[in-house]
Amino acid sequence: MSVFRNVVFVAAIAGLLAGIVLACLQAYATVPLILKAEVYEQAGGGHEHPAPAAPAADAGAATTAMSTPAPAAAAPAEEEGWAPADGAERFSFNVVSNIVTGIGFALILVAFSEFAGGIGNWRQGVFWGLAGFAVFTLAPGLGLPPELPAMPAADLLPRQIWWVATVVATAIGLALIAFRRSLPLTILAVALIVAPHIVGAPQPASYDTPIPEGLHHQFVVAVTITNLVFWLVLGAVVGIVRGRFTGQASNLRDSFA
Repeated sequence: MSVFRNVVFVAAIAGLLAGIVLACLQAYATVPLILKAEVYEQAGGGHEHPAPAAPAADAGAATTAMSTPAPAAAAPAEEEGWAPADGAERFSFNVVSNIVTGIGFALILVAFSEFAGGIGNWRQGVFWGLAGFAVFTLAPGLGLPPELPAMPAADLLPRQIWWVATVVATAIGLALIAFRRSLPLTILAVALIVAPHIVGAPQPASYDTPIPEGLHHQFVVAVTITNLVFWLVLGAVVGIVRGRFTGQASNLRDSFA
């Protein structure tokens, strides 16, 4: 029980700080782009978007599900679900969601790093953060880039399956390269990393969208950079907190005595 408590303690602090940093970055870099996209969405009368985007790309900046505009003789459209108001309320909910996401990712990072001896300092944490960025943001984003409102997307379930498979394959591949240095395993690792992209991510039936290509490009860049900073902060804070409270202990099992 003490090991679990220690892992949760480190992850909670790291996730809290990294989530706040991510929310502040999003308020400056990605939220304004989402608001611009919503203007195009409203001007275009809506666009078919069958389901939200796959997990990950931008924690706290998920794509909004859209409905097809009703024809003239159709029944009245259903009322939209509740959403936080723009401004302080929206920012507050974004902070909370990012903190929860940050703690979840920190739990994964701490748990898996302990099998490799743990993160001893902030420098090691930065490398683990880069690995997390590659696994959860970079690799899935190559096939399923972050989406703005009113952008088309494939069905949700196939995208989720591809996203999870890509994350798992990339994580195993990077682990084999880092911890099992042999030519056959390196070849296997490269094959695992490349395989999801050879198969290809699910794509929408149509790419018609009122969103300008330049705006989407800015959004993809902003999401990628903000997530990179998030993972670097997450890994560094894990290293600092774990090193501060474990001292010379080899792992969390021997700490917090």
